[in-house]
Amino acid sequence: MEMHEERGQLLGDQVIARALDLFGTIAGDVQVVDGGKVYLRGAIYGDLTVADGGRVHIFGQVTGDLTVEKGAKVIHSGVVGGDAINLGGRLFIENSAKVMGKLRRKEGETTVEPKAQVRE
Repeated sequence: MEMHEERGQLLGDQVIARALDLFGTIAGDVQVVDGGKVYLRGAIYGDLTVADGGRVHIFGQVTGDLTVEKGAKVIHSGVVGGDAINLGGRLFIENSAKVMGKLRRKEGETTVEPKAQVRE
């Protein structure tokens, strides 16, 4: 799978089903679906939902909520402004990560490293 790099600004809601290295910003909600693999180094001004088959590594910022659905995998090393919600996927929150809202674990596998800034 070839990685596509995006450094600009995207306006409006986005559905991502490919490999994307995002250095820029997206103003809108983002859904990463099956086949999508995103390295977020920039910012999403909205909510991020990772659906079944989607893979995301957050180095940057999501201003809204992060939702990890069943079958999705997320590594969080950046900042989530809203809640981090695991609905059945795999969520790994690294020491460098910050969740401004709350961590909500419904189902799935959630790992939080000891120095991560998270409240439940």
